[in-house]
Amino acid sequence: MISKRFSKYAFWGTFLAIVLIPLAAFANEAEAATAAVVTTGAGIKTIGAALAMGLSAIGAGYAQAKIGSAGQGTLAERPEERVFVLVLTALPEVIALLGFVMAIILNG
Repeated sequence: MISKRFSKYAFWGTFLAIVLIPLAAFANEAEAATAAVVTTGAGIKTIGAALAMGLSAIGAGYAQAKIGSAGQGTLAERPEERVFVLVLTALPEVIALLGFVMAIILNG
């Protein structure tokens, strides 16, 4: 059984990794593309793209965790609802895709 303390550390570690890794990747890419001049607006745009991607991924993961656990309970009682539960479990992935598209638009 995973303790609450460990799960809290795992959550915040994952959160920081998801937010900081894209931020560093986008910053390096932006630095390579415009080595001469980096404006404040470009930096803010890059941070916004990283936040859009990272936070949308966290939101999708959280929603899938909640829907998945509720779906397992539903499937235990009514196995004929498996297609509906599967669709509801996959639906939050749209949030992550929208964050990815937003990050591309902001950096494009």
